[in-house]
Amino acid sequence: MTFLTSGLLEPFALDFLQRALLGGSLVAVLCGVVGTWVVVRGMAFLGEALAHGMLPGVALATVLGLPVMAGGAVSAIVMSLGIGALQRRGRLSYDTSIGLLFVSMLALGVIIISHSGSFATDATSILFGDILAIAADDLVLLAIAAAVGVAVAAVAHRSLVALALDARIASVLGLRPRAAQAALVGLVTLAVVASYQAVGSLLVVGLLLAPAVAAGQWTARIPTRMLLAAALGVVAVFAGLLVSWHAGTAAGASVAAAAIALAGASWLCRVILDTLRSPRHSDPIPAVPATTGSANR
Repeated sequence: MTFLTSGLLEPFALDFLQRALLGGSLVAVLCGVVGTWVVVRGMAFLGEALAHGMLPGVALATVLGLPVMAGGAVSAIVMSLGIGALQRRGRLSYDTSIGLLFVSMLALGVIIISHSGSFATDATSILFGDILAIAADDLVLLAIAAAVGVAVAAVAHRSLVALALDARIASVLGLRPRAAQAALVGLVTLAVVASYQAVGSLLVVGLLLAPAVAAGQWTARIPTRMLLAAALGVVAVFAGLLVSWHAGTAAGASVAAAAIALAGASWLCRVILDTLRSPRHSDPIPAVPATTGSANR
């Protein structure tokens, strides 16, 4: 048994897999905290749009030889500001604003990549990430991003809870719902940018949503749900890297698939437990119809 276990976990003796596991775990913690609010507030479309909204900045940084994380961050921030501007001045709905910018930013990013002459290689890296290439400097940036995300979520917790219940109540209580919404959009942007290298822009939403969905099957309390989502995200990173090594599959895609598999397994276990706990009623005894004449006899 010890031999099998050591053979199974042997890949994690390699330095680059250790960095991948640590970096992916930091991303999982950040995504677990932010993803809980994304699920509660129904902002999955925003997360998906921001993930693809990074594409022009990442593509331009790749072509110019600049840090891709910085390019992605600038692009995601521009998109966040653009969504707000379209809502206020264009008088468009939230989802319409996101949809317009989502398509335009994605198209712009593909145009930049295709013009660079290395479309296939760059597009694969951008869309699916390269978690195995995480370096020591990347770990520092991911640790800072995770710490900032957790700190902002903790400071804005009351405002975010009030916003989730009713924005008008939050305003009456002086909790500034607009500032809370801006903080939440900022957290989603931070999580998406930080997760880019681990799973890429195409799969980042899986790591952002799936652990939070899985955790939601077991608890309704926000702090507990965040902790459980972060833990499940770390498990998904570990399992995904392990499957990737032994099965020869793409690491980022394997991590995202493991996270979604955990969400499905969590839902199935919840259904089974609820079924087993439900009271079993015996067949009801058929009622005997009353006759009007029997009472007089």
